[in-house]
Amino acid sequence: MIAVLVIDMQNAFFEEPALKRRQEEVVAACNSLTSAAREAGANVLLVGTQHERDKSTWSLNMLDDDQGFIFRGSEQANFVPGLVTADFPQMVKTRDSAFFGTDLGMRLRNWEVETVILAGVSAHNCVAQTAADAFAHNIRVIYAAEALATENPESAEAVLRVLTREYRQRVLPLDEVLKLLKGP
Repeated sequence: MIAVLVIDMQNAFFEEPALKRRQEEVVAACNSLTSAAREAGANVLLVGTQHERDKSTWSLNMLDDDQGFIFRGSEQANFVPGLVTADFPQMVKTRDSAFFGTDLGMRLRNWEVETVILAGVSAHNCVAQTAADAFAHNIRVIYAAEALATENPESAEAVLRVLTREYRQRVLPLDEVLKLLKGP
């Protein structure tokens, strides 16, 4: 089984100018991906980051800087306009990896998932950390190239190079991912 994970497609991340320029394009690619997954009967999970104002969920860098980010219920925490969210399950995370401190592993086991297709932001950070943890759970990873974005292309290229080489994960053009979802 295949599942599609759309990670951190939230207003807060698209405040970054480099991501803002690609927002419409990435949203369209994510929508194509989730639509194809729905048609193929594959599961889709929308993953978003949210924190509490009381610092109880803050990461070390947030605590060090005494600066919170993406508070529950804020406009920053909402998914970006145009992203199709209706009827898709959603999951909240507080760390870069969607596996850390969540029930993602259980969900994927319940869905009998062997491969995840990853989309969203940021390719060098939250997407990559989720991919590394998927490998640790013996789950194969495919990245939908046009449905990924980053504010740091050099870091994303370096991290994805390591993950594709060492963990045998694949970065595929969206049209190939869509064909893969449709099956033989």
